[in-house]
Amino acid sequence: MLESLYQEALKRKLDPKVGSYTNYLYDKGLDKILKKVGEESSEVLLAAKNADKEEIAQETADLLYHLAVALVETGVTPADVEVVLEARRGKQSRLQERPEIENY
Repeated sequence: MLESLYQEALKRKLDPKVGSYTNYLYDKGLDKILKKVGEESSEVLLAAKNADKEEIAQETADLLYHLAVALVETGVTPADVEVVLEARRGKQSRLQERPEIENY
């Protein structure tokens, strides 16, 4: 999923389309893109707090899209992220005692 979003964002960066929201973000620069990532992150948190599955899905989609744009803008690929995730796989946390999560 992230790869396809990334490819679409990259395609738009390489082949701009007049009136495209993605190109608007690129034109405004990294600060604007990161501001949107922050806004969408907050909206995901609020949706989750409200336990609204439809809203969580919508806001998560917005967040993933803006993250893909941020990755393209910063030159980080999904493969770069995958390397980090793979390196973490199976490792134990350095935290000895974590509180149980009892409520969603």
